[in-house]
Amino acid sequence: MGVLAAKILLAPTFVIAASLVARRYGARIGGLVGGLPVVAGPILLVFALDHGAAFAAGAAAGTLLGLVSLLAFILVYAHLASRMRWAGSLFLGWGAFFLMTAALSTTTVSAAPALALVLVAIGVTLLILPRAQPQPASVVELPAWDLPLRALSAIALVLALTAVAGQLGAKLSGLLAPFPVIASVLAVFTHAQYGEQDLLRIMRGFVLGLVAYALFCFVLAVSLEAVGIAESFLLATLAALATQAVAVTVTWRRREPAIDPL
Repeated sequence: MGVLAAKILLAPTFVIAASLVARRYGARIGGLVGGLPVVAGPILLVFALDHGAAFAAGAAAGTLLGLVSLLAFILVYAHLASRMRWAGSLFLGWGAFFLMTAALSTTTVSAAPALALVLVAIGVTLLILPRAQPQPASVVELPAWDLPLRALSAIALVLALTAVAGQLGAKLSGLLAPFPVIASVLAVFTHAQYGEQDLLRIMRGFVLGLVAYALFCFVLAVSLEAVGIAESFLLATLAALATQAVAVTVTWRRREPAIDPL
């Protein structure tokens, strides 16, 4: 019951946290916060508790590789944002995620090469992701239902994802675990309310945050069977938080103005 509550509550909590951080400290910092593995982490924990350490380690390796699919979603959404509204960008971005997942499902890559591939993919994504133009801080009057709707959207996506996770084998379940739950909510609401430029900022921050996500999955993949479930998740969490702290510190020094709602 506690793990189920974690799955349901962590994603909307971090969606709200990332949204508030973006408003206060800038979209890129908000994106960094959203990049933590708060959806995949509880899913992998469920796999470990229900199916054992070996299954969860295989799923963690799949989740690591699945970050390439998440990056495909971000690139497609960002490149379409200037030409399409949020709905078209979202569904075509999801299409890119599932197409990349289908392609990756035909390959078998161990944890270390998968980590190297993901880090290269993050670097390439940062190079080809459209850059936001300098502009004054956005001023938007947001309705009272904004944050609750963001949270409910995240819950709906998590429930849909976990309804099939674990039923498809370790590899495919892992590949689907990085489905862009938080990325979708942040992208859609930022795109619709603040526009393309703030969308590009928050997505760039999100991509940077995926380094911590990747290290979290890598540590789980290589340590679950060796040190046990509790110890492995502790090590993975510490690795992710330490990496995220460095990323936030570096990004903070050159952050853009906050997206400041009335």
